Amino acid sequence: MLLPNILLTGTPGVGKTTLGKELASRSGLKYVNVGDLAREGQLYDGYDEEYDCPILDEDRVVDELENQMSEGGVIVDYHGCDFFPERWFHIVFVLKTDNSVLYKRLETRGYNEKKLKDNIQCEIFQILYEEALASYKEEIVHQLPSNNPEDLEDNIDQILKWIEQWVKDHSS
Repeated sequence: MLLPNILLTGTPGVGKTTLGKELASRSGLKYVNVGDLAREGQLYDGYDEEYDCPILDEDRVVDELENQMSEGGVIVDYHGCDFFPERWFHIVFVLKTDNSVLYKRLETRGYNEKKLKDNIQCEIFQILYEEALASYKEEIVHQLPSNNPEDLEDNIDQILKWIEQWVKDHSS
């Protein structure tokens, strides 16, 4: 059976991982957190002192994911999206969170002041939504609110319905 590939993107702290894991458990699709994948495979290209984090080797990440993406049925979770091949995804969801909610979530993660400020600005200016629109066909890019448990449930329901319809439309 053909299954779709889904990209969950958005500023760190918007709820991609929570949504992705829950979606995978309810849909049977495979969940891949690119941050975890990079950590496990040491898919880095140096270290960013300013942000106090490793720099992702995007080419190695793409190589690492290529086979499972071509098989289908994968939910990918990452805050960037412009380096993934466009052909990989059938739909892209950009999660959006109110700044006050996001600030609290990132503060809880122990982000330094610069990282906090930059991520909040990224959300204010909808940088990742713009990146998604520039990287994929507009009709497959959708924004979803992600502020509270009710939004999470609504998003799961909406995406599960989309998956079900996609599978129907693509079965022979």
